[in-house]
Amino acid sequence: MSQLIRLRDIQATHRDLIGDDYYDPTGKTAFGVNEEKIGKIEGALVEDTTGRIRYLIVDAGGWFSSKEVLVPAGLARIVGDDVFFDSLTKSQVEAMEVYDHDYQYSYKEQYERDRQAFVADSIPEAERMEIADHNYDAPNTLDLLEERLTVNKDRIVAGLVKVGKHVVTEERNVNVDLEEEHANIERTNVNRPTERRIGDIDGNETIEVELEAERAHVNKETYVTEEVNVGKTTERHTETIVDTIQREELDVDNNGNVIDRDGNLFTRDDITAEDVRRARGM
Repeated sequence: MSQLIRLRDIQATHRDLIGDDYYDPTGKTAFGVNEEKIGKIEGALVEDTTGRIRYLIVDAGGWFSSKEVLVPAGLARIVGDDVFFDSLTKSQVEAMEVYDHDYQYSYKEQYERDRQAFVADSIPEAERMEIADHNYDAPNTLDLLEERLTVNKDRIVAGLVKVGKHVVTEERNVNVDLEEEHANIERTNVNRPTERRIGDIDGNETIEVELEAERAHVNKETYVTEEVNVGKTTERHTETIVDTIQREELDVDNNGNVIDRDGNLFTRDDITAEDVRRARGM
């Protein structure tokens, strides 16, 4: 009769049986029907001869204040760090026996307890479930995850242009042609008789002649010499964004078991053609 032991115990005593990449669900968040949060995975029970996971130890603190139960591994759907029991209801968990850390469980004995728990009278008829052998197989559905880059564009203020004006003072030379009059005395020797007598006229007789000159007057007029219009133009350029992304691929060990990057363990019979194509990158 196959005995069941805790995964952490077989990790400590039979590391050669399970290898270093063995899937460990401990600490993952558990969800029940309709994705209701149950609690978390406290560990797993595995076969002592093969190391295959048969039960997940579920802390149902989300439904009950304190209760740990054994849920068949085949009911689990593992997505990243979450474990989904899509058909597991609160009534079913309530009908299960509390997990005893000190009890030595066997696969056959616990199988019979499950058959009784899932069809108990305390469970609504619509929630009763027949337990089949495949409910104890390791989960046969893997979601291979891949990160993809998404780039969004934000508009930011890349610069600010201010256009103003200021006064510049400078000296400017302007050439102006001016005219001015100068006295031009011409003396001509003559020899003609006259009836005037010397002394008849004041000896201080003078002749006055006004001399005119042009003077420059400076006036300043304001002219518009330039018009400045400020607009915007849009230039396009291509920027290359470099980042690191991850994706999950399948690994196949030498024993015919399939292990993903997180350590999820599957037998070769559980793998579909689609899984193989995705693992090969086809």
